[in-house]
Amino acid sequence: MSPDAPRARNPLASLHRFAQRPRARERCELCSAELSEDHAHLVELAGRRLLCACEPCAILFSNPAAPKYRRVPRDAWLLRDFRLGDAQWEGLGLPINLAFFMHSTPAGRVVALYPSPAGATEALPPPEAWQTLVEDNPVLGRLEPDVEALLVNRLGPAPEYYRVGIDECYRLVGLIRTHWKGLSGGPAVQEEMGRFFAALKQRARPVGGAAHA
Repeated sequence: MSPDAPRARNPLASLHRFAQRPRARERCELCSAELSEDHAHLVELAGRRLLCACEPCAILFSNPAAPKYRRVPRDAWLLRDFRLGDAQWEGLGLPINLAFFMHSTPAGRVVALYPSPAGATEALPPPEAWQTLVEDNPVLGRLEPDVEALLVNRLGPAPEYYRVGIDECYRLVGLIRTHWKGLSGGPAVQEEMGRFFAALKQRARPVGGAAHA
């Protein structure tokens, strides 16, 4: 081949160069400032949509009474003595043993959401069943509306109950949706769920579930 002849393109080399390019930094969805990897989240109340936010914008919406956006708390607690028997769980009317519960201001009530291959599926637990659960576990009456949730994992040998920001719950939903294969989900989704809960348990502060403030 003549040295002046154009070289054939190597598609793998092109892909490699593309992969080496630095990824675009995430930006605040309110002011477009660049975000760190560990950034804050806001909830848009009307559509229950999560937004990524820089710290100055997140501070603006830290008031629990903010009308449009609310900041999602970053703290997580493992509720050790949470009271929820099998009969009570069945009374909440959910088809699987993994769900999270939050008070929705637009709906004017507590809603339950559980992961599925299509994303988060919403259910409405009977008000009297939820009220009984609150009476047994006063911590539930102190969840911040729209931004905090009770995350229930009854899939393993021992149930786990967490008080977390709803961004953690939706991250779990996204992991399940992304890795789900076939009818039963497959081993990949089980591994991802195992990693998620192991990491959550490691960073969550263990507290008494019934009376935690």
